[in-house]
Amino acid sequence: MTRSGAAALLAVVALLAVLALHGCTQVEAPRVDPAAHDRFFLWAGVPPPPAASKARELYILGGEIRRGGVARLIPMRAGVPRVPRAKLWLTIRAERLDWDAPVWDGVRAMLTRWRGAGNRLEGLQIDFDAATPGLLRYRVFLERVRRELPPGTRLSITGLLDWSANGDPAELARLAGLVDEVVIQTYQDRTTIPGYADYFRHIDRLVIPHKIALVEGGEWSAPPALVRDSRFAGYVVFLLKPPAIRQPAGADRGSLRP
Repeated sequence: MTRSGAAALLAVVALLAVLALHGCTQVEAPRVDPAAHDRFFLWAGVPPPPAASKARELYILGGEIRRGGVARLIPMRAGVPRVPRAKLWLTIRAERLDWDAPVWDGVRAMLTRWRGAGNRLEGLQIDFDAATPGLLRYRVFLERVRRELPPGTRLSITGLLDWSANGDPAELARLAGLVDEVVIQTYQDRTTIPGYADYFRHIDRLVIPHKIALVEGGEWSAPPALVRDSRFAGYVVFLLKPPAIRQPAGADRGSLRP
């Protein structure tokens, strides 16, 4: 091997060593720990962690409206939760918007039962994945929601991360007159959406008070634009069922007592 060849080889080895060292010392992104938060989504079949006992706000799945057949409200809890200390939202997970009279009757009856159990019921939350191009259609639906809900009932909705980045600012502003808050989802399934920080560059377009939904164990570092966001109202952690723990029979039967 020539002297120049040996020098080139040494340079390559040195470069590989530097890259390996960099890979070993790279700091892992922070992960979402429920113990560091006090607002939670609690879905059916998910046992509340110890942190839920000190929660100040809970979004509890009460029912679903699924695709296929006639629209109907499917209860997701066999009983009524009793959470006297925390603020409570009744969450309805919707896969369709063609709600008829029996669905509205069921929603109002569920609100009455939850409020009658001594809960600090804030109102109704609708969890619907409204695509950004479909915001007009969703707003029309929400106008009817306001007409159907009992007077004084607050309304929360979930929103996609894409809304503030690519949504029509005028359409987003119209939502402000219909809903009290939007909870922006930053995850899909059990994973934080890659490149989530880029979506917050235009968060000021979202003129509705908003919370940010994080998934338990997901990656999260607060984007700079969110730190400066005057309408940001806190985080809500979507709790996951531990994979190694099976839900005991009857565990989700209205017995939640944080």
